[in-house]
Amino acid sequence: MDVIPAIDLLEGRCVRLYQGDYDRSQVFSENPADVAKKWVDEGATRLHLVDLDGAKAGKVVNLGAIEAIAHAVSVPIEIGGGLRDRTSVQQLFNLGIQWAILGTIAVEQPQLVQELCQEFPEQIIIGIDARNGRVATRGWLETSEVLATQLAVQMQELGAAAIIYTDIHRDGTLTGPNLEALRELAAAISIPIIASGGVSSLTDLLSLLALEPQGVTGVIVGRALYTGDILLKEALRAIGPGRIQDIPPNLGFSTFA
Repeated sequence: MDVIPAIDLLEGRCVRLYQGDYDRSQVFSENPADVAKKWVDEGATRLHLVDLDGAKAGKVVNLGAIEAIAHAVSVPIEIGGGLRDRTSVQQLFNLGIQWAILGTIAVEQPQLVQELCQEFPEQIIIGIDARNGRVATRGWLETSEVLATQLAVQMQELGAAAIIYTDIHRDGTLTGPNLEALRELAAAISIPIIASGGVSSLTDLLSLLALEPQGVTGVIVGRALYTGDILLKEALRAIGPGRIQDIPPNLGFSTFA
């Protein structure tokens, strides 16, 4: 399972929010590119970026920070926040970003999502941010009547490469992922699911690993990495490729040991 460090950008800085509340942000670094290099140096094979200003503005805002990160690391990057037209998506792909994460327009402009999935196959990920099972939009400032599972099924049919599922009530809280919601989502679709929100410990990561056979292929970790509750190297050893439980024991005669 992929362990994907999150870098949330607000006014050019690396921050973390509590339950998506912009007024409850904590700054972790003035230089997001340095943060990106740190996670890659510790073994990250993929990064998750969110343009928080962009999510509110409906357009890419932290372009300078995004470009600096793209130049600083060589691993694939996924990014969301304010991507509501083709120009914004193309702008990021031109920087070398691998995946664009669409949220608000998945609810408001599904036809545009379909067009982007066709034009950029396997590069469009749908971010479903849910509050009590219903999809939130516009930087989590509004909650729609659309059910998360309903939207996921629709987006799969339109050609989305994957779904990132975030439980807003758990995001930034270190209270653990919503396993029940993830199971329900995995039962409804066949494309990969990336879990996000609430991961606080290696125990949480191991609980998600049980959902891997159902299609939960990755997990985004944010605050817990920045507070030190989870060490990235340990997380990768626990659930990443070559994880501890996959290594044959040394019994003194094993040809693998």
